[in-house]
Amino acid sequence: MTGKTFINSVANGKEDVIAVLLKLLNDTGADYCVIGGLAVNAYVEPVVSLDLDIVVVLSDVELLYAVALAKGLKVERYPYSVNMTMAGSDLRIQVQLDERYQGFIQRASVRSVLGYEMKVAAMEDVLQGKLWAYQDVTRRRSKRQKDLADIMRLVESYAFLQSLLPAAIQKEVEQV
Repeated sequence: MTGKTFINSVANGKEDVIAVLLKLLNDTGADYCVIGGLAVNAYVEPVVSLDLDIVVVLSDVELLYAVALAKGLKVERYPYSVNMTMAGSDLRIQVQLDERYQGFIQRASVRSVLGYEMKVAAMEDVLQGKLWAYQDVTRRRSKRQKDLADIMRLVESYAFLQSLLPAAIQKEVEQV
């Protein structure tokens, strides 16, 4: 079973939403990078997630949404993100609007993730995004625990990243 087949099977995918998204990004010329758990999977052993978090150059966002709507994706706007879904798949695409992530795009590189070639944030940027998410006390505790697990996965595989952790999180990582 290929990575593409696996993720689409897990997502109950009658539609290959990742392929649709990558085509939308290509068709619109929108520069982007993958962040979040899927980006972690580009650097360490994959863990299944039904979320695909990306950052798109802010000036390309409105065109991307318009084209996504025209292609049949459902688009929901929130203060710091826009979520896109497609009938026929449980995969959720979340476009992060927080400007802190914009610099990640220029440092991203193309990597293979579950059989897809896509721009992925640099490892240090992926870690930074996970740190921001973990430190956001407004997020659900279960989401924050997954963020901490992703931080630990990166640090366990790349020990040099531990020096980038705030002291309080270093202690948490060491205690687990």
